[in-house]
Amino acid sequence: MKKSIYILLFALLFIGACDDGFEELNVDPTKPTQVASSNKLTAVMKYISSERYDNWRAGMIYQSTMMQHIATTASYWSGDKYTWNKGYASSLLDRYYNNAVKSIEDLTVQLEEEESPEEMKAIVKILRVFTYSRLTDLYGDVPYSEAGKAVIEGIYLPKYDLQSEIYPDLLNELEEASAALGTGISDFGSADVIYNGDQEKWKKLANSLMLRLGLRLIKVDPTASQAWVTKAISGGVMTSNEDIFYLQHDANNKNGIGEVFTADDNPRMSKTFIDFLQGGSDPRLPILAARRSDGSTISDDLVGFPNGLDLPMLLEMTGEDNTDAYAEPNRNIITSESAPMIFQTYAEVEFMLAEANVRWGLAGDAEAHYNNGVTAAMKHLSLYGEDAIIADADITDYLTANPYDSTNALEQINTQYWAATFLNEYETFSNWRRTGFPVLTPVDYPGNVTNGTIPRRLTYSESEQSNNPDNYAAAIAIQGPDVLTTRVWWDVQ
Repeated sequence: MKKSIYILLFALLFIGACDDGFEELNVDPTKPTQVASSNKLTAVMKYISSERYDNWRAGMIYQSTMMQHIATTASYWSGDKYTWNKGYASSLLDRYYNNAVKSIEDLTVQLEEEESPEEMKAIVKILRVFTYSRLTDLYGDVPYSEAGKAVIEGIYLPKYDLQSEIYPDLLNELEEASAALGTGISDFGSADVIYNGDQEKWKKLANSLMLRLGLRLIKVDPTASQAWVTKAISGGVMTSNEDIFYLQHDANNKNGIGEVFTADDNPRMSKTFIDFLQGGSDPRLPILAARRSDGSTISDDLVGFPNGLDLPMLLEMTGEDNTDAYAEPNRNIITSESAPMIFQTYAEVEFMLAEANVRWGLAGDAEAHYNNGVTAAMKHLSLYGEDAIIADADITDYLTANPYDSTNALEQINTQYWAATFLNEYETFSNWRRTGFPVLTPVDYPGNVTNGTIPRRLTYSESEQSNNPDNYAAAIAIQGPDVLTTRVWWDVQ
């Protein structure tokens, strides 16, 4: 022991006395001083898909059950009962700011310093918009202009920007990104594991996200909403399922939602969702759902579970205290850890184009866009494998039995949007708040914190109250109390 101490002391003295040229000696010539931007891009894409932690908590426990895609008796599934688990509610903030935001801001600076081509900057800009839009849609006012700047600029306590100021900047960023993109393959090349560097697909994505964010403004600023939707359509949005914005996972890069279903066998398909699928004889039903007890996918065997129940309530209601007779997400098809993580689909775009036509006469024929949206939503399930392919004849039969109804267009379009965004619960929740469709019947679980109303946002990290108290206090002073029922800026009553 003494010998080791003497060696350490000698080493320290030697270093202190011989520091001339030490910086050069301390550089490992075999390692780069800066990680390649292409490697960082791949990491960013994984970070926006994220991991089990926030996909489980913010995505599934809260939003999937609030939106009545999923139901469960488990008490810790807070969204099913409108109870408040503050750590679960803040989980997207906790993961995105530590991973996606920090990495995107760092990559943005690196591309500027390296004077990279404009198309590379544009691709990162689009990913940046997507990341912040997901954060602000879920929480409202969030750190934006000063976010991710701890290492870059020494900003450790970022202010919370108003959503009313974040949104115009996000839309402007998309407009700039779209303009900077051309044709051919970007210099990111195969490091772009979403579009393989295809600039035209990134351009379509920029305009499709512009369409999404533009429509988010419909309640708070209809004029601006129409203007941005018009720009998006003019710029060129997705035109087929080949344009879908998603990340393919595999055994070495697991899908966070798939990991949820591996770890948790409590989720069941909500009665609201099963009833909708059965009511229209929807060919998606046997792909999305299976009976828990034996895996049957026969329609008559698939019973949805009511939201807002726990086991004692179920026992009192039915005389049974287990949920094996109910349908669950189909574990043989859609809940794999190698499943794709879907961020925006062509089907969503077609439904938004249908809505744009209904509202403003834009984009051609609403019925055609509606039919295209339903068709695309059914066909994109093939991303989950051969067992998820739906025959063209079955889609035709569905549209014949469930034709477009111009007298009820906005509800019909956005109810289909709700069905098409199953498992992309961030988007489901945002679009439901924007449109009010589908019309969901709230639960009134004992001890809920919303007075029996569906939440309108999730809440900030508890650590912010002690680590960033002044900026946290300023945010809630402007936006309103940090509770589940406070509405974000664009979600006006």
